[in-house]
Amino acid sequence: MLIRTPNDLGALIRDRRIKLGMDQKSLAQKVGVSRQWIVAAEQGKPRAEIGLLLRTIQVLGIRLSTDKESPNNTKNTGRTPPVDIDSIIATARGKRK
Repeated sequence: MLIRTPNDLGALIRDRRIKLGMDQKSLAQKVGVSRQWIVAAEQGKPRAEIGLLLRTIQVLGIRLSTDKESPNNTKNTGRTPPVDIDSIIATARGKRK
């Protein structure tokens, strides 16, 4: 699924939650947020905190991956190498010291 807007991400969260047979209250408890926050996220709240969104998709077992697009905005036909997020974070933390 291609996620381009907050509404797309909200729909993905809602769909996965429903497929897992989970209600909004139980998801909120597992994520550590209010039920109202889950409602807003599922509705595509554009200013939802990224850390909470990442925690939500982790709880739901959603895996993120990246694909590069060519300059003319069409999907690249070649495989892109996986992004090593741990290395990026380690490098960023090293620069702050």
